[in-house]
Amino acid sequence: MTHQVHAFEPPERFVAGTVGAPGERTFFLQARGGGRVVSVALEKVQVSLLAEKLEELLTEAQRRFGVELPDAVLTSSDNDPLDNPVDEEFRVGTLGLAFDVDTATVVIEAIAAGETEAEVELGDPDEADETDDEDEEPDDDLDRLRVRLTPQAAREFIERARRVVAAGRPPCPLCGQPLDPAGHLCPRHNGYRR
Repeated sequence: MTHQVHAFEPPERFVAGTVGAPGERTFFLQARGGGRVVSVALEKVQVSLLAEKLEELLTEAQRRFGVELPDAVLTSSDNDPLDNPVDEEFRVGTLGLAFDVDTATVVIEAIAAGETEAEVELGDPDEADETDDEDEEPDDDLDRLRVRLTPQAAREFIERARRVVAAGRPPCPLCGQPLDPAGHLCPRHNGYRR
């Protein structure tokens, strides 16, 4: 079975975004570069974990390798919507992170979900290098999106991803579940609509 590796090293643009109304949103990672746009679908929790683990990876790279990190992004330069058309290449099953010490870049790899795969995996921040000849991986026949980002671009991605995740439905103050515009059946009110 043939697979595609969509590599952007570096991309012109790499963002997390959504399509749809809150409560019905589909989350995407989208990379643009070299006249092509690749969009892959994933879950909200995957976007949130990717931003969190990416922040941890940058902190660890600074601590272990002395990498100069930019200050936290105060204002994002990219608030634009996803590039159209948003055509889903595949649904992400596994996310991998690595820090390439030689080029001082972060490598993000989104791997398509297998037939039985429905999990979120994030690479160990202690992994220092990403290599292309990983023949021992069982999912070599799955499509991939590979992006290489500078620490500055990674910070910008983190800030936008956090805003995208937070822009959904507000949580119920009693139970924490998302509130729909019409309310929801709150377990803290014994199932009465809130």
